[in-house]
Amino acid sequence: QGQPVESGGGSVPAGGSLKLSCAASADLGSLSNVGWFRQAPGKEREAVAGIHIGAGATYYDNSVAGRFTVSQGDLKNTVSLQMNSLQPEDTGTYYCATGRSLFTHYRQEWSDRRSYDTWGQGTQVTVAS
Repeated sequence: QGQPVESGGGSVPAGGSLKLSCAASADLGSLSNVGWFRQAPGKEREAVAGIHIGAGATYYDNSVAGRFTVSQGDLKNTVSLQMNSLQPEDTGTYYCATGRSLFTHYRQEWSDRRSYDTWGQGTQVTVAS
């Protein structure tokens, strides 16, 4: 399985919005899950959002809940991350990751990097204060 490909990063002022897209290299079936992670300079990679395709369930880190929305994209095998009310602390490289798991497992482990087996190269998001 090839790497997913992210797109849509850029630079925005605080309070602005961006929409990231993740194009998976394989079909996203009922056991598929897709996660969005971000990494700021000098910090560890952290989970921000995840979606289990079969269950249609979404998950968010507390730091982005209410501002970010993860959903299946308009194009087949894509997942989007709509980011609103962006703040400087949202700055970082955003990575898309894909995996396969039962929903009962994923709902507990969505933020664990081990729930994913393929990772994209990342897209940069910069929010100016």
